[in-house]
Amino acid sequence: MQKPECHGDVQLRNRVTGNCSKRTSSGAQIKHRTTVQRSKSSSPTSSPESAGKLHPRPSDKLNPKTINPFGEQSRAPSAFAAIYSKGGIPCRLVHGSVKHRLQWECPPDNLPFDPLLITLAEGLRETRHPYTFVSKEGFRELLLVQGAPEKAVPLLPRLIPVLKAALVHLDDEVFERGLNALVQLSVVVGPSLNDHLKHLLTSGSLIIIKSKIPTYCSICC
Repeated sequence: MQKPECHGDVQLRNRVTGNCSKRTSSGAQIKHRTTVQRSKSSSPTSSPESAGKLHPRPSDKLNPKTINPFGEQSRAPSAFAAIYSKGGIPCRLVHGSVKHRLQWECPPDNLPFDPLLITLAEGLRETRHPYTFVSKEGFRELLLVQGAPEKAVPLLPRLIPVLKAALVHLDDEVFERGLNALVQLSVVVGPSLNDHLKHLLTSGSLIIIKSKIPTYCSICC
């Protein structure tokens, strides 16, 4: 025969049951708060990097494809980048509020063209800042010095293959820099360039040039 429970036993059981339910409820609330805090902390809008992507800086337009010196490089630096980093190019980029310019370590008139002009021509194939600007502007300014024709003509056999590589490059900006450099070189050396055109304007390179700038077809042909 089952013994009836006394009033004290019933109160004790109710108290234990109530405590267990309170602990379960408080545990669920703590877990819910933790989940909400984690979701807020991992929200993409709270990240400085994502905020920068949503609100681009004005300097991003001035310096496209700028190298991050603190980021991991996915590929080894090019020959031009390595030479520039070691001080092999006697000029440095000076950032301006409106446009950039080059500051030469010594007057360009006193610099030998060999191998500096060829190195700058190789840099025309770069696709990242500051190498794109340094190579383009350095090549142009070096051809403006006094006595440039006498210094540039002996280098034509080595310059033409480098410029041709820029002209057949898949990047349109590289192609444009190569074409501008070729025009600048032709102005300086004049008819001396004619003997090298057959090496520059081969059938393969002509097809690529014609596909990129139809307006120059008559000149190339």
